Amino acid sequence: MLAKMSFMQNVKNIQEVEVSHKRVLIRVDFNVPLDENLNITDDTRIRESLPTIQYCIDNKAKDIILVSHLGRPKGVEEKLSLKPFLKRLERLLNHEVVFSQNIAQLKQALNENAPTRIFLLENIRFLKGEEENDENLAKDLASLCDVFVNDAFGTSHRKHASTYGTAQFAPVKVSGFLLKKEIDSFYQAFNHPLRPLLLIVGGLRSAPNSPY
Repeated sequence: MLAKMSFMQNVKNIQEVEVSHKRVLIRVDFNVPLDENLNITDDTRIRESLPTIQYCIDNKAKDIILVSHLGRPKGVEEKLSLKPFLKRLERLLNHEVVFSQNIAQLKQALNENAPTRIFLLENIRFLKGEEENDENLAKDLASLCDVFVNDAFGTSHRKHASTYGTAQFAPVKVSGFLLKKEIDSFYQAFNHPLRPLLLIVGGLRSAPNSPY
């Protein structure tokens, strides 16, 4: 664990690379809770990604592609589509967001010449090969961008195509502000803890993953 944290501290942050006039793909974590009417009940995870997205807007990235999963779909499930997220994103960013049903549709839209655009790709887990870290899917995603940004701390431990796989083939890969903040917090806690120290551990899979 400590070795991994030390390694992650050496990963470049988005501020260390040029994003101006570049096509940037950001792996975000929009896996938020929904009610029975598919309304977002807590948009904290979306808001936590805003600084990285806004940085790309402010620095005049050519295109910004947002990739996320939602839930654990078995194939395409309408109730887990990211399309209803558009209005919330547009309100939070004060910027138009274009929804892409699949990678083919996204590629076609990227061929059009326009000022900074933001695209939201449909739930990446609808695509076969995401959870299996399919090499072809990873290469396809990497081909969409000049810069790959991982800002999905909650899924970074998974060897999936949109996280681990894309990072292997992207021309440039960096961390976003959220990922850096989380890694820095862990590094501080493990290496330079402020005392007295109280550790509260939780989560659905905390027991199986704990060495204690």
